[in-house]
Parts: sequence; C-alpha cells; structure tokens
Amino acid sequence: MADFPAYFAVIGHPVGHSLSPVMHLAAFRSLGINACYTGYDVEPERLREVASAMRTLHFRGFNVTIPHKSAIMDLLDECTPEAVRIGAVNTVYVKDNRWIGDNTDGLGYLSSLTHELDFDVRGKRVMIFGAGGAARGIADALLFAGIDALWIVNRHLDKATYLAEQLAMHHISQISVLEAGTWPEVQIDLLINTTPVGMQGHLAEELPIATDYLNERMVVSDIVYRPMVTPLLTAAAKVGARTHGGLGMLVEQGALAFYRWFGVMPPVSVMREAALEAMQRERT
Repeated sequence: MADFPAYFAVIGHPVGHSLSPVMHLAAFRSLGINACYTGYDVEPERLREVASAMRTLHFRGFNVTIPHKSAIMDLLDECTPEAVRIGAVNTVYVKDNRWIGDNTDGLGYLSSLTHELDFDVRGKRVMIFGAGGAARGIADALLFAGIDALWIVNRHLDKATYLAEQLAMHHISQISVLEAGTWPEVQIDLLINTTPVGMQGHLAEELPIATDYLNERMVVSDIVYRPMVTPLLTAAAKVGARTHGGLGMLVEQGALAFYRWFGVMPPVSVMREAALEAMQRERT
C-alpha cells in the first residue's frame, strides 16, 4: 500500500499572502516527514463545507487565519482553555479522532521576545496598541506570564474597554484603557503595536504613537512583518530603544502549531530562513 502523505493546510480569506506553507514545508523536508501543506482561500459562507471536507479527507491538522479564527470554534470538537479565553483559534490538531482548537499566537509572541531579545516580561509594564484578535492573544499570554500592568490603547475606546473587561475575568494584574493619543504617567517597559499601521500599503509616515513618547528605556515591538522594519521600529531605534519585529512571532507560533501536530519542536531556524527567502522573492 502506498505511503500517503499527511495533509495540513492554512485556511483564511484571503490566504495567498500566508508564509505558513513555505515554513511548514521546509520543516517537513528538514525532518524527513511525509506531509504536504497548502493554503485554501475559504470564503466565510463556505467555512462549514470546507471543514467537513477536511474531516472526510482526514487532515492531521491545520492553521486558521482571518476571518475564520472565531467562527471555526463552533465546528470543532473541543477548544483549549487558552483558545476559549481568547475567543479565537489559529491551530487545529487531532487527538483521539477529535478536532482540538488551540491558539499559539500569544505563546509564540513570548517565545520570540525571549529568543531574540532575552527579554523577561515578568513584573513589566506593557502598553498595547489595538484591541483585535492579535492583541487579545498577546495580552492573555503576557498576563499569564506575570506582567505588572497593562494599558490597552485603541482608536475605538469601546473595543478597548470590552477587551479589558474580558481579560479582567481571568487575570488580577492592573488592566487599564487609554484613548489613542494619550499615555500613562509611568515608564513603559514594553510597547507593542498589534494594529496594521506601518504595514505595506499604509502611508510610510504612519505611526501608532507620537515619537515624543518613545525612549531608550523601553522595548518597542511591532507584530507587522511586511516590511520587517516598520516606521515605528525605525523611530524607536533612533531614540535608542530596543526593537522587536513581527517575523519572530510568525515563526514561533508556527513552530508551536507544528509541536501540537507531531509532539516535537521543528527546526525554528529552518522555518525562519524559509520565510525570509520567500519574502526576498516577493521583493525581486
């Protein structure tokens, strides 16, 4: 009987920009795993149909990206406590013939901070720009890791307030909300942009915060990875702040998804190099 490959995928709409296929295929090749991984552009009204087909075809796991991270939860057999708290799934794996939904975004972010900057978030004061799914996952992981205080800044104050209330249900750290353009009266240790500001296609001079607030005592982090050096990171470097780009989070959350599927960590350096090469090809 032929040794058929294990099937994996990423589903989203759109999904053509995703680097997950090149990262995971590189990891499969490096470890000699007989598996394939592709991207499926799935319109929201077809999500249930596609999920059913993936069950029929015995997919071993898949990743989920915008706009399906919340909707997919109703189509799974179980979700981890992390995914339930965050209200979103980015990784699905199979256990005892059951589809389990998990979210590796927050832990992936923390891993990238540790590996790239050797930065320990315990006891730190953190400010996050944005109140969407990425902010929720990162904030949840930071709070569990023991940060001292969290400020959430968003253009729509009601969204920031809702996120703060949801986080406060599970965490005892200080969680505050600020309107865009305002700043806490204490020194911030870690500033994180989870919004698309600075992404390719936005105005080059766009920043989520006035440069006057940046200083050399903070780490400035941007989860945008196209471009790898965003206007925010450029401004932060000019004042002497340590900077942290978004590619590391992308790779680390993918590595944690791989671990959910196979029970072993993949070669993270191989996955990162594959992502870098793919981005380089896009620029040429």
